[in-house]
Formats: sequence, C-alpha cells, structure tokens
Amino acid sequence: MIAQGLEKRFGEFTAVNGIDFSIGRGESFGFLGPNGAGKTSTMRMVACMSPFTGGSLSVLGMDPMTEGPKIRARLGLVPQEDTLDEELSVLDNLLIYGRYFDLPKKEIRARAERLLEFAQLTERRNDKVEPLSGGMKRRLTIARSLISNPEVLILDEPTTGLDPQARHLLWDRLYRLKSEGVTLIITTHYMDEAEQLCDRLVVMDGGRIVAEGSPRGLIEQHSTREVVELRFAIDTQHEHAELVADLAIRTEVLPDRVLLYVEDGDATVAAVHARSVKVESALVRRSSLEDVFLHLTGRTLVD
Repeated sequence: MIAQGLEKRFGEFTAVNGIDFSIGRGESFGFLGPNGAGKTSTMRMVACMSPFTGGSLSVLGMDPMTEGPKIRARLGLVPQEDTLDEELSVLDNLLIYGRYFDLPKKEIRARAERLLEFAQLTERRNDKVEPLSGGMKRRLTIARSLISNPEVLILDEPTTGLDPQARHLLWDRLYRLKSEGVTLIITTHYMDEAEQLCDRLVVMDGGRIVAEGSPRGLIEQHSTREVVELRFAIDTQHEHAELVADLAIRTEVLPDRVLLYVEDGDATVAAVHARSVKVESALVRRSSLEDVFLHLTGRTLVD
C-alpha cells in the first residue's frame, strides 16, 4: 500500500494535506493523532469508502478510484462503534454477514465455526448479542470482519471502552492475525496499545504527518531515555521549575507537576535534592510513546 501526496478536501477545508506513507504486506501499521488530525479521513480513503481529492493511492496494487469493489472484497473493516445485529445470535451474526461475500453456505458455516473459536465465543454461539459484554462484542465484530479471509484488516479504535483484561485478550487475537500474515492498519488513542501492536506508525496533526517510525525509534528520536516527574506544593510549579530547568534537556510545567526530560533520572533526582529544592514527590520512569505524542501534537484539548 503506497500513498504519495494524498489529500482529502471538503470544500475549502483540507482534512488530509499531502501525506506520504507505505505499508508492507503483513505489517502492523498505526495512525496516531488528536481529534481532527485527519486519521479517520485517511482510513476511509484506504478502505475505499471515500475518494481522495489529490495525490495518489495504491491499495493491494490497485487504484481505489477505479477498482474499489475489488479492493473492498479483500479488506476487513472493524469500525469504532460495533454495528452488530443485537437481536440475532452470535453465530447468526457471522452467518448472515458471510452471505454478503457470495460464499457457499457450507463454507460460511465452516469459517464461522473457526472464527468463534478464534474469538473465544464458541460457548456463546447461540446467545443473543445484546447481553454480551463489551469485550465479547468487540471480539465478535473482529471475527465478523474476518469472515471473508481479508488480506488487510482496518481497525478504528479497536479497544475503546474495554477494561484492561478485555484489551489484552483482544491484543492476543490481533497478534495471532499478524502471525498469519494479515496486514493490520490501526488507529488508536491508547499509546500503550500502539507500542504493543504497531511495527511502525505515523503521528498526524492538522492533516499532516509530523513523525514516522517504529514506536521505539520515535521515542529515541523525539524524547529522552527517562522522565523525572516532580511534584511541588500547589501553585509553585513554575517557580520550582526555574530552579531545576538546567538539569534537563527539556522541561515541561503541568498544573500538578514538572516533567524533566533527561538521560539519567536517578542522577537528576539526586541533583535536585542536592540543591535543597523542596519536592513533595519524585518519580523516575522511562520515556513513552505518549511523551512523544504530546510533544508533537501538544496538550491542548481539540474538540
């Protein structure tokens, strides 16, 4: 999959502004960005649900503008919101969806049985969807998207609203798909999810790609090895930050704490104490993808 100078405009508004990316077969690729960054518009173009208005895009070696139906037949799509038929059983949701792909009934049933096992829903096969937990519904949505044996699976915020146990179980299912050669394209607001699932990713902001690389590579490029979180008395963060700013490569003052981006956190904490700076608490942690994300896109809430 290759995009060059890809654009999406809605009248005078440009949602996606000339982006380049490539996704290899069997790769797990992520799109990160705040609300309004252009992620959803990009995913809709990749999924052949929305035509692009500039640049070029090749999906599975085909042109979405002229070969959309052929491409869609080889894609699986997991939308952000579950669109299951809650009045039907778990099994029937799979069987009916399989008919959209003009598959023989015998083949649909065989695939549905395998997917129930894959999603760990075999024991709930005859239950209606409505009373299922959020995690079960999400696994069923993914199973349904796989009924056509897609080569590419597009997942929009796959674990939003799930508890940690359900998220980790879903991650395990996605690892299995990747090991079987399925290409995964993921948007997520969970930075730990991106670190766990993505081989490579891009960070989008304002319709543009502002960074690209592996999760670890982005951390090494845009952050430091460690971060020191210092908490001070209320409303004294700024004055204390001035006392320790020279100890860090980069300093960030938040309403409740001061972040020092450094290479050696323990040595930095020792240096802070050596200056007799009154600290209520100090925490040393590894830099994360979230640090990179907030550094590149800012901490301002976007509606």
